[in-house]
Amino acid sequence: MTLPTRPLGSSGLDITTVGFGAWAIGGGGWSFGWGPQDDADSLAAMRHALELGINWIDTAAVYGLGHSEEVVGRLLRELPAGERPLVFTKCGLVWDERNRMAEPRRVLRPESIRKECEASLRRLGVQRIDLYQFHWPDEAGTPVEDSWQTMVRLVEEGKVRAAGVSNFDVPLLERCEAIRHVDSLQPPFSLIRRDAAEREIPWCAEHETGVIVYSPMQSGLLTDNFTVARVVGLAPDDWRRRSPQFQQPALSRNLALRDALKPIARRHGTTVSAVAVAWTLAWPGVTGAIVGARTAAQVDGWIGAATLALTAADLDEIATAITRTGAGTGPTRPVASGVTGERGR
Repeated sequence: MTLPTRPLGSSGLDITTVGFGAWAIGGGGWSFGWGPQDDADSLAAMRHALELGINWIDTAAVYGLGHSEEVVGRLLRELPAGERPLVFTKCGLVWDERNRMAEPRRVLRPESIRKECEASLRRLGVQRIDLYQFHWPDEAGTPVEDSWQTMVRLVEEGKVRAAGVSNFDVPLLERCEAIRHVDSLQPPFSLIRRDAAEREIPWCAEHETGVIVYSPMQSGLLTDNFTVARVVGLAPDDWRRRSPQFQQPALSRNLALRDALKPIARRHGTTVSAVAVAWTLAWPGVTGAIVGARTAAQVDGWIGAATLALTAADLDEIATAITRTGAGTGPTRPVASGVTGERGR
């Protein structure tokens, strides 16, 4: 299949509007895991996503404490070079091997970035990372200028093709931009977490910085079959048990908003999941959405977002539902749907 693509800012990369998110396939046994995960299911899910036309996978060193990258590496090794997807990964979360359940530290020291890059290249089995991103702002006292200079050097050395950041605000983006163009930003963005539409996404649109949003289905809340009972059944080491969005009173508001998407999904002959993801893609400045899956069947549940164009009436209906339910925070409606420069429609 051919899916529509958009240019990732001025990086030279063209990416499909949805990409495969490899957070959950890292498995359980660490502080932000999703519970047990079968590697065979993970590989099948990624293969299916590629068969359906997706051309990029987003992972991170910290997902499963290296395991997600290893599984992605297994996939890459079984594919001919011409059929391999673009691979995006991240650094800056350093874990303690002696205590896997301890929260990783946010470290962007130059020597740590370089060490992490080499480890990611090794786990993925590649010579160059297509997009390398800082996962979170540093909390160890490192000036972001020192961190970003290290990223620039990795690009110059050919180990990294495009350089981006995740979870950065506008002041940090501007400090990086002053040294070298920021190719992409990865913010949290969904019908529930809408704050990035206020400042970060418009900044990126102005500066030709691509935006790939994460958790567009709010980690499963904005899917067709999620229920209050499902929360009770989550694995003991599933991080969502601790998330305020999965607890009352937010949980009921979030599921009420999800239910409001059902008539829209029926009109388009698609799923609630696809509507939720397509809503993020309707914001000017958003390049693509990272969507996770633990099985091939889950990919089928949201792949329709890549070709779903929500109408102005749909967007009005969703904005009304956001206000009525009181779910989440941030702007409620994109000014105009669609993004210029989209290819493959």
